Amino acid sequence: MKRPVAVVGVGQTHHKSRRADVSIPGLVREAADRALADAGLDYPDIDAIVFGKAPDMLEGVMQPEQFLVGAMGGHLKPMIRIHTAGSVGASTALAAVSHVASGLFERVLTVAWEKQSEGNAMWALSPTMPFTAPLVAGAGGFFAPYVRAWIQRTGCPPHIGPRVAVNARDNATRNEYAHLREPMTLDDVLQSPVLWDPIRYGETCPSSDGACALVVASESVAKQGPRKPAWIKAGAAFAEAMWVPGRDQVDPRAGRTCAKVVYERAGITDPWNQIDAVEMYVPFAWFEPMWLENLGFCAVGEGWKVVERGEQTMTGHLPINPSGGVLASNPIGASGMLRFGEAALQIMGRAGEHQVEGAKIALGHAYGGGAQYFAMWIVSSDL
Repeated sequence: MKRPVAVVGVGQTHHKSRRADVSIPGLVREAADRALADAGLDYPDIDAIVFGKAPDMLEGVMQPEQFLVGAMGGHLKPMIRIHTAGSVGASTALAAVSHVASGLFERVLTVAWEKQSEGNAMWALSPTMPFTAPLVAGAGGFFAPYVRAWIQRTGCPPHIGPRVAVNARDNATRNEYAHLREPMTLDDVLQSPVLWDPIRYGETCPSSDGACALVVASESVAKQGPRKPAWIKAGAAFAEAMWVPGRDQVDPRAGRTCAKVVYERAGITDPWNQIDAVEMYVPFAWFEPMWLENLGFCAVGEGWKVVERGEQTMTGHLPINPSGGVLASNPIGASGMLRFGEAALQIMGRAGEHQVEGAKIALGHAYGGGAQYFAMWIVSSDL
């Protein structure tokens, strides 16, 4: 980064299985309106727009950013669209930060979305392509073998995934925007059907309609705003080839490298004790202990023990996904940006009923594709 950048506005929609009350332009406008109001700005104040969207085939609308420019007040303004599969919301936010950090713009509006009710994401993600292994009925079919490999590698007991799911849903009961807000018990999860061994229905993310928008701004603009900003201390995105022989998809190198670089840039030497809250991309409950290890919060084989001890709950040592995370709301294109936005809200002290008391430093994390795209940022209450 060449100069300080801050989040000055955060907005999101209410996430539901079907937002029949709005079109795609109406959905993104809802999030953008809230982000701009939060920042004390209006559309004419914005210098440029960065759109983020998961694969176009999820809704069957090609290059949707082009017909959304008007809804975002973007006529004759610079605009770019980002796509890095499920991590796209986070990558999009990082692109917006780069545009401000470079000195090119003072205020950038970034928005990401998905309207899954207008398509079928599971089968859209299950194409038969030449020379490519099939996804076997959606993302869950792809990731389940790697969950099984991680369980075998670490000796994780079978109740850990369900415990993560129960905690995520409990957190979501305090998030007014979450899609799934009904609490679950351990028995509820264990009695739910197995979809992709060992992933049960109760351990999976929902299919959501929703959007998220952020306003990122330069230091001078942030200091003049109506609210305390979230200072972006570091951000990075890394990727690795998906089908390289010998690639470790249980503990991806790109994820470890991304975390290492972000920590170094932010001056974090002990993430377990220096970070106060984490918004982590967990579409299937088992990935929470897996990513705890991959992101360097604990050693390999210790992630499930963190969950066993309850150290990642709202009252634990390191609250993970206070908002409920992807297990409670999953508008795919927006899910990564929601992780970043929720992390910013935590250190702004404005997360409402799911606020982590005293949070000063928070991590936002997302991954996508075959766990080959990673994007992270660290935000702080201090410049």
